[in-house]
Amino acid sequence: MYGEEVIEIVRGYAFPAVGKELDYTPLLELAKRARFVLIGEASHGTHEFYWHRAEITKRLIHDYEFDAVAVEADWPDAHRVNRYVKGRSQDRDPNQALSGFRRFPAWMWRNVDVLNFVEWLRQHNQPLATDELKAGFYGLDLYSLHASIEAVLAYLEKVDPDAARRARYRYACFEHFGEDSQAYGYAASFGLTKSCENEVVEQLVELPRRAAELASRDGRVDPDEFFFAEQNARVVKNAEQYYRTMFTGHVASWNLRDTHMMETLDSLAEHLGPESKIVVWAHNSHLGDARATEVAERGELNLGQQVRQKYSDRSLLIGFTTYTGTVTAASEWGAVAERKNVRPALLGSWEELFHRVGLREFILLTRKWQEVERALASRRLERAIGVIYLPQSERVSHYFGATLARQFDAVIHLDETSALEPLERTSEWVAGEVPETYPFAV
Repeated sequence: MYGEEVIEIVRGYAFPAVGKELDYTPLLELAKRARFVLIGEASHGTHEFYWHRAEITKRLIHDYEFDAVAVEADWPDAHRVNRYVKGRSQDRDPNQALSGFRRFPAWMWRNVDVLNFVEWLRQHNQPLATDELKAGFYGLDLYSLHASIEAVLAYLEKVDPDAARRARYRYACFEHFGEDSQAYGYAASFGLTKSCENEVVEQLVELPRRAAELASRDGRVDPDEFFFAEQNARVVKNAEQYYRTMFTGHVASWNLRDTHMMETLDSLAEHLGPESKIVVWAHNSHLGDARATEVAERGELNLGQQVRQKYSDRSLLIGFTTYTGTVTAASEWGAVAERKNVRPALLGSWEELFHRVGLREFILLTRKWQEVERALASRRLERAIGVIYLPQSERVSHYFGATLARQFDAVIHLDETSALEPLERTSEWVAGEVPETYPFAV
């Protein structure tokens, strides 16, 4: 279809999304049959994406009894938040509970919107009688190699000191590289040092065997704490492979990371029980079905694709788009957070087309009506801003081809958005960018 035809169809089928409670009704109706609701973001630094995602999640937890939020974050850091929202930690407030998130980019989780949601979740859980009824907060990612090693050792020291000594011996394989996981990965991938693969696999295999023995002997194994420890051992095993793989090709390391996320989600669902329901927060690039985008042509898969393939109509994939505004992002990996201007979307992109619809904010169900599905069946550019935003190379750095009708079950378009507010605001963030008159700053 031509652009004008698509615009008229979108305008006719769009629902308003201005933050009022009833505005989410179309999404919640779809969520009734879902066990997994995946809610994305088009950047890691946009306030409105985080705010709407949190509001939808509150409704799913409160009205539809969803049991957990699983996020694109490291397992140990999220576990600290999980203990806080369930009233099992010594952290005095949500800021302290989120203090484990120190690795770049800390603002992804140490921000005002997440802080408010974490406190809401704690207050929601507080009147409930048992942990089984309390909604949790869990991490899906695998970057926490060293933090996960420390967590495994700390757990074993409490329940099985002999096993702790064996684990410490195995994990000593990484000692030569300190906290530099990438240095280990580089050396191991090019044969400059011995790989630790056998050691981390042995540890993951031993952990459940020893837990079963301890449980049969004196019942000392707490199921939740064991699950936390076992998952950390799995993180170590997969992270070791990831850091070796990242130097051999982007596709292999990307696929390993998203496969780990799927393994973690499956493990969490099994731990919480067959009737459990989980909300997932991550970037659009992880949660939209990769098969509907150009990345599939180079062999990439993602979490959204795997969830759809396994759980079919029990999954719901929701994406976000924006046309312009500001965003919290860095200019290079490891750099400080800045408040950057987001350029108006490129001609021919989904974002530019939605801008022409003329509605400030709307929800579009992409697969419910045949007319909408046909209108969104072509491939157009879609913008993706991660933790780095490089407007000077906008097309190359931040766009890929996507067919929205197959990528998501629903899309929320917010025409102009604002930067996420970090808990630690840098001077660069406070100052913001100099207004730009394209292509030169004046």
